[in-house]
Amino acid sequence: MKFNPRAIHRDFAYFYVGLIIAFALSGIFLNHRRDWNPAQYTYEVKAVAVTPPANEKAVNDDYIATVSKDWGIEGKPRGFRVRGENIQVDYPNDRFTIDLKTGKGERESYIHTPFIAQFRQLHIDTNWAWIWYSDIFGAAMLLIAFTGMFIQKGDKGFRKRGWKLAAAGVTFPLVFLFLIS
Repeated sequence: MKFNPRAIHRDFAYFYVGLIIAFALSGIFLNHRRDWNPAQYTYEVKAVAVTPPANEKAVNDDYIATVSKDWGIEGKPRGFRVRGENIQVDYPNDRFTIDLKTGKGERESYIHTPFIAQFRQLHIDTNWAWIWYSDIFGAAMLLIAFTGMFIQKGDKGFRKRGWKLAAAGVTFPLVFLFLIS
């Protein structure tokens, strides 16, 4: 059997086209997590009130557990922090922000955005099977890239023109990696 870069390139690209699209979308959603959280959105905001703590040092696990019961939330929070004059308590689907002095605040409730939340998880997931599949995908992307370099022959091929474009393409991530970030 003769080495045919065009057939290898085509078949691997066809096989992985769905994952290429999924990873591209997942990366876009993850890149913008500070601008907007694409995985969840606020669907309800309610005013809440609790007995304020005696002082900032009284905000501890016991205090948070007590107010969690007042809010009707079971289970442990993901975390809490004192920010200025506010306490922020985060749960998987809720965030409470309470004024330390008055005890008044608000509860923001979230739901996961269908489809987008699952795609974003592709870049975050640490399941061993997914990691191996992603590594195989990465190797396939290298194969697609390397076989793609040998498809075009002549003046528009990799040896004459393509290497310049490839060098320019490699330059962009390096500039961002070393100079901008």
